[in-house]
Amino acid sequence: MRLLIVEDEKRLAQSLAAGLTAEGYDVDVVHDGLDGLGKAAAGGYDLIVLDVMLPGMDGFRVCRTLRGAGDDVPILMLTAMDGEYDEAEGLDTGADDYLTKPFSYVVLNARIKALLRRHGRTEPPSVLTVGGLTVDTAARRVHRDGTEVVLTAREFAVLEDLAQQPGTALSKRDILDHIWDSAYEGDPNIVEVYISALRRKLGAAYIQTVRGTGYRLVEPRHEP
Repeated sequence: MRLLIVEDEKRLAQSLAAGLTAEGYDVDVVHDGLDGLGKAAAGGYDLIVLDVMLPGMDGFRVCRTLRGAGDDVPILMLTAMDGEYDEAEGLDTGADDYLTKPFSYVVLNARIKALLRRHGRTEPPSVLTVGGLTVDTAARRVHRDGTEVVLTAREFAVLEDLAQQPGTALSKRDILDHIWDSAYEGDPNIVEVYISALRRKLGAAYIQTVRGTGYRLVEPRHEP
């Protein structure tokens, strides 16, 4: 399943692409409205994440042009603007949904899945497995060796982020960008609070600390 991200904030675009790629999507990224229109017009995408404020051609015009050409690909618009007028304008051009920055990766991912379901697209597998741990991203439930583990919404989001890239170390900044939002300016050590909670509930051996980098989810060599 192919997604196109048209976003001129390169750090944000790269962060979103990394997370969505880890979930099984084939993701292309462009940073200019004209380039985005050209890519989208070539077809083959299941969904487009489209920023409003773009160089070359703004997102409203890109969306309007695609719809005028009869392209019905689902479009999720992103903008730093706020207010009912901006949202109405985005929807009037033919966008299917609208998300105002800053937003969390979890919310973006949920909106993408909802749009894909609404338009009959097939989603990537919703159950992630690491050793005896299963993370059902659709039902928002976690089981360890067949026994359900009850997590808070934020604990689940952190675990889901790690489970999407098992064995790969994610930094605190990566997790903050994905789970909180790209504009979060609080104490990054808040991530440690949720990592500690997950270790207590799942078993410490599932989450390794990678010195100087961050954390990774692994299959324990020995059950804790």
